[in-house]
Amino acid sequence: MRTKQIVKSGLLAAFAAGTFMACQQPAKQNTESSTPAAGTSASAASNGLVIAYVDIDTVEAYYSYFKQKKTELESNQQAIENELQANVRALQNEAADFQRKANTMTQSEGETAQRTLYQKQQQLEGKAQNMRAKYAEQENKFNEELQKRLNDFLEKFNADKRYAYIMSYRTGASNILYKDKKYDITPEVIKGLNEANPAEVKK
Repeated sequence: MRTKQIVKSGLLAAFAAGTFMACQQPAKQNTESSTPAAGTSASAASNGLVIAYVDIDTVEAYYSYFKQKKTELESNQQAIENELQANVRALQNEAADFQRKANTMTQSEGETAQRTLYQKQQQLEGKAQNMRAKYAEQENKFNEELQKRLNDFLEKFNADKRYAYIMSYRTGASNILYKDKKYDITPEVIKGLNEANPAEVKK
């Protein structure tokens, strides 16, 4: 279980669960009440369907809250692994000590020592499972919070209903085959996300 892979896959679930639907209903067909976004084509506006996209790779690189929380998750994961590795080494040393003393023990002493080692091994496996489950819970909460922040921001961002859909784009993992950069709203989204809760980000 590698931290970067965990965080990356979790982010993909939160950011790119298919489509960011910034408004649930398509833009009105009446062109008089539909205002095209800056840079969008007249034909797209007249059809009442304007689609923008957010580059998730760029969001990961410049969204301060994400970067901070990702670092915290990685630190927590590393602390878990360090603690478990130390426990494993201690148990291995205890087992090696038992092997060295086995010839001097009675059968009863040897059986008792073996049971003790087995119980400690079972306890360590349970501890590892519990610690990793708690980490997974932290990661899930992080992803849920990211999704909520994006949903809330995009709802406000698209309050004027200028976009029918806001798609997510990621290099090598996207169903968008072609993208025109004039429909890229990533800078605006990142700016808005970073400005939304600046006090939460540690300087």
